[in-house]
Amino acid sequence: MSESDITLYRLQACPFCERVVRTLDEYDLDYRSRFVEPMHSDRDVVKRLSGKRTVPAIVDENTGVTMSESANIVAYLERTYGDTTEGGAA
Repeated sequence: MSESDITLYRLQACPFCERVVRTLDEYDLDYRSRFVEPMHSDRDVVKRLSGKRTVPAIVDENTGVTMSESANIVAYLERTYGDTTEGGAA
């Protein structure tokens, strides 16, 4: 693959951000990391993109999705890029 179409906005050593990183890595997805300002009030880039100043936040240009909140992002990545061949019934 060439350039990544997923951008992850994150903080250094943020456990919620690392949860998203683990999911991106699990699905072998290429992504760009953009580290944001540690001070909540200075996160104007994230605010312009997602309407919130919270991280993690992702922009997926493949699908046009922009979202924040780690649980929502992980669920989105699983739904969009996850392996759908695994079943729950034995």
